[in-house]
Amino acid sequence: MLMDAQKVKTLRQQTGISFAQCKEALDDAGNDLDQALTILKEKGAAIAEKKSGRELKAGTISAYIHQGIIGAMVELQSETDFVSKNPEFKNLADELAMQVAAVDPADAEALLTSPYIKEPDKTIDDLVKAAVQKFGERVEVSRFIRFSL
Repeated sequence: MLMDAQKVKTLRQQTGISFAQCKEALDDAGNDLDQALTILKEKGAAIAEKKSGRELKAGTISAYIHQGIIGAMVELQSETDFVSKNPEFKNLADELAMQVAAVDPADAEALLTSPYIKEPDKTIDDLVKAAVQKFGERVEVSRFIRFSL
């Protein structure tokens, strides 16, 4: 089947996943973009499950302050400092800190199952699994805290 290069490009922009993985997902989906996204999401979940036993040795801490009255800090961990120093990893930590400030989750499970405030059709768990797929390492929110006046 002839692959539409624009669809591969669109899929890469939406997911940040490698060209080869996007092309394979489109092949498996019969060149259907929505089906390819579903396939990538399922593969991401499977990859995250496989890597769940690996040791986390690096990470970053991100903080978010909203109008001086609400603050949140998140510790996001990875296996290597190579990933933890990646700007996209740091951006994920920033987004998670903003999510904690906005949602005030009771625990890690509540955070992971909460809809992402910028894209309510995704959960925070979807974002973390996408990061695992993108970086090829285990990524985990190890702890977080929220303060408010």
